Amino acid sequence: MSLKTITYATACLSLVTLGGCVMGPDFTAPKTPLPNHWAPTPSQSEHSATAESPVDVRWWDSFADPQLSTLVREAQTHNFDLQMAASRLEQSRAMRRQIAAATLPAADGTAGYSRSRNSQRGLMDASGNEGKQAFNIWKGGLDISWEADLWGRVKRSVEVADASVQMAQEDRHALQLLVIVQTAQDYIQLRSTQQGLAVVEQNLHIAQRTLELTQLQLNEGVATDLQVSEAAAQVAEIEARLAPLQQHSAQLINALSLLLAREPRALQQQLSPVAAVPAYTGDVPIGLPSELAQRRPDIRRAQAQLHAATAAIGMAKADFYPRITLSGNLGFQALQLSDLGSWGSRSFAFGPGMSVPVFEGGRLKGALQLQEGRQQEAGIGYQKTVLRAWHEVDDALVAYQASQRRRDSLQQAVAHNQRALDSVHQQYAQGTVDFLNVLTVQNALLANQAALVDSTAQVSLTLVNLYGALGGGWQG
Repeated sequence: MSLKTITYATACLSLVTLGGCVMGPDFTAPKTPLPNHWAPTPSQSEHSATAESPVDVRWWDSFADPQLSTLVREAQTHNFDLQMAASRLEQSRAMRRQIAAATLPAADGTAGYSRSRNSQRGLMDASGNEGKQAFNIWKGGLDISWEADLWGRVKRSVEVADASVQMAQEDRHALQLLVIVQTAQDYIQLRSTQQGLAVVEQNLHIAQRTLELTQLQLNEGVATDLQVSEAAAQVAEIEARLAPLQQHSAQLINALSLLLAREPRALQQQLSPVAAVPAYTGDVPIGLPSELAQRRPDIRRAQAQLHAATAAIGMAKADFYPRITLSGNLGFQALQLSDLGSWGSRSFAFGPGMSVPVFEGGRLKGALQLQEGRQQEAGIGYQKTVLRAWHEVDDALVAYQASQRRRDSLQQAVAHNQRALDSVHQQYAQGTVDFLNVLTVQNALLANQAALVDSTAQVSLTLVNLYGALGGGWQG
């Protein structure tokens, strides 16, 4: 290789290593418009911990229900939506690897054979046969190309790809949180429905005993046919409440089976035994409002989206400048296979190529304006996401406190109703009150018992919603 050739190659490599500046603004994480403390809500201090307490990552275990913890673990492992989200995350990582490959030289090995014959009337015949006979061409070599990223276009594209991977990760985190919350909600509703069934069956047993007592009183001439009919109607009315609750229970078991990617009724035997509604009696570690930016996947995704939009501006600006590519070829070419690889069959070519945008009709300027508009939209979207998260947590806190106060009141009401029912049954047996009093008190007890079961479940459900709003329940 001559000195002139070496000098030329050195000059080309120096041009590539001049690398330069990165176009466009650098991304900086936006400041979250969140206060240092939550605004006080009624009775908040009774059931919430100090602001410095972190959210428990495995918050579902705080209900101390092994069945619930088992279902959540299985849902995170087998749920089809989570499996698809994991696949999308791997796709985004593969795309990132594909884009990042542009930062490195591309080398392709080539090899070929052809048999041809040139025209006798042509300008030249490289074989020396003057087009009178066919000849063989054997060749092999290495093609190399590398774009000199002088303006940071490739670097910004990798930055966009990294932000896209982050968005896919947060999408998976958000879906994982949703699956956990949905599993916990369905399980709590199932136990609430089963408790409601137990309440109805208990009241049905009381109503049947009352009907038997009324029939005995009719035989003794103390009661009337009207009272017997009223007692029988009360039994039928309570029995009518069983079927909808049984249907709802079966549907919730199937909903949990679907979350766990199981066939219908797969959990029937496991979940059919009646159990108490999962309850949590400790403090709620709500943490600092500013920590939402690190907990909630939607806020983290919005930040990654803003990052991608910011980096895309640099890509659009780099398109205004020349694009320089260094390419080369090293190889061998011979008419005879035996000569291929000899020093005389060598061939090479290398040098830079440059592409300069001369006239694009406003396309590049429009592309830049488009990316700047997308960055502005992403910034507004980030602020909206943070504010919505703040509202969701505040609403969940209020609902949690209200559901607790309602449950406490209903517990007192049920206790009073139970004592009233015991008293009115004694008075009815003694004949001092009529059957209408019995019906009134029993209906009041049944209504308040059902409301208490529902309220107890609502306390747990609102706590689940609160943890979901806080962004708990996933590994960082």
